[in-house]
Amino acid sequence: MSLQEELSAIHERYKLRDALPTGRYSMFSQDVLLSVQQRQRAAIKLLSSRGIQTLRDMDLLEIGCGTGANLMEFLQLGALPERMVGNDLLPERLRQAQHVLPEAMRLLAGNAAELALEESSFDIVYQSTVFSSILDDALQQHIAAAMWKWVRPGGAVLWYDFTCNNPRNPDVRGVPLPRVRELFPEARITARRVTLAPPLARALVRIHPALYGPFNSVPWLRTHILCWIEKQ
Repeated sequence: MSLQEELSAIHERYKLRDALPTGRYSMFSQDVLLSVQQRQRAAIKLLSSRGIQTLRDMDLLEIGCGTGANLMEFLQLGALPERMVGNDLLPERLRQAQHVLPEAMRLLAGNAAELALEESSFDIVYQSTVFSSILDDALQQHIAAAMWKWVRPGGAVLWYDFTCNNPRNPDVRGVPLPRVRELFPEARITARRVTLAPPLARALVRIHPALYGPFNSVPWLRTHILCWIEKQ
């Protein structure tokens, strides 16, 4: 498959995903709310371990920003909109993001690997469950190389994605830690396993939301990794 064919396929996969019942990814669903809160705590703990207490003085880019939910989280952590850039392959998602994000924030549509951004211009380049939606190894490599190029020395790629395949969803593919190391061979990587397996989380909260915490404390039940991929 050519890169253009893979980009078109990704577009179609996301259109199908957007057609799913809204509750699957809604914060009104207890399992989603609990997983987001757990990811946020893990991210703040990881940033704090790197000596970061605010994002105010940092330039930040998100690849695959969708409708802007993650960028809003970074605003809450002190990031300044004029120092933030969001990118998404789907223009319709960026149009939704424009309605909720500050006007000072730049939003760029298109293939992330082809963005006209200056080398070493960001302290943090973030991706959340983007690479698991890319089934072509070459496209993964192109985008990872671009992300690495944009990171300043001393900065990092902040990575959140799941590591194992979903047998019920052929449109995604897990990205295990060894693959992350292949994509960023020059990096120093700090990784944390986070997020209770979503199917298990959904089943547990139907019984009682309080079950999420005890099961999430078991590392091998977590399906995602949060990585600080540092450019030394």
